[in-house]
Amino acid sequence: MSIYQHFRPEEKGFIDQVLNWKTSVETTYAPKLTDFLDPREQEIIKQLIGINNDVKIQLFGGFEMAERKRALLYPEYLQPEDEDFQITLYEVEYNKKFVNLEHPQVLGSLMSLGLKRIKYGDILFENERIQFLVTRDIEHYISTQLNTIGKSSVTLVKLPLDSALQSKEIWSELSVTSTSLRLDTVASAIHNISRQKSQTLIQQGLTKVNWTLIENPAFEVRESDIISIRGYGRAKIIALEGKTKRDKWKITAGKQK
Repeated sequence: MSIYQHFRPEEKGFIDQVLNWKTSVETTYAPKLTDFLDPREQEIIKQLIGINNDVKIQLFGGFEMAERKRALLYPEYLQPEDEDFQITLYEVEYNKKFVNLEHPQVLGSLMSLGLKRIKYGDILFENERIQFLVTRDIEHYISTQLNTIGKSSVTLVKLPLDSALQSKEIWSELSVTSTSLRLDTVASAIHNISRQKSQTLIQQGLTKVNWTLIENPAFEVRESDIISIRGYGRAKIIALEGKTKRDKWKITAGKQK
């Protein structure tokens, strides 16, 4: 039985990478630290490593409620500590009286430095305060290169991890029915919009499933999937509850508040 059949075809590359990491830890008896992983990648790596006695896994994103986390694969003898995850926390200092910075501007400025998203953890907001987390290997580069966000001059202040703003996701639960598990029909049901509208949002490149851009309206969703549509926020498939007498799927979904 192939391990790939439990996952989507587009996840094969990441699965191969995880299996290589696992083999490396087994053969070298040394730990392997990944870059930041999104929640779907975290789920995959946990499933693949499982409860194997030779290789253990621990996830940490810099603070308890982090969405993006680094994974540490390690042999039995090691007892991981927060320091082993090599994460740096920065707070952004800027002129709060005259400037209003938002998440897309912060992420856009970070990405414009030429580094991949996997080098950045969560971006945190609380009132006017802004923080973000990075892998320690890019700490010096970020501190010297990030001088502006949007049109605002900024200064970065390095803080201990226990100073991270604590963000907590709140989901409202709802029950819907859908004629199929196609992305367009499920999105239409969850957000109470026409199927034509949901198809347009998907085809225009405004929709992600599990942090991956999906432009095919016929893409089939599964339990635990996170669906993100620009302008509509995030939704997740909490449970597929079977079919109604009219052969529609009963879906328990969550919408992020």
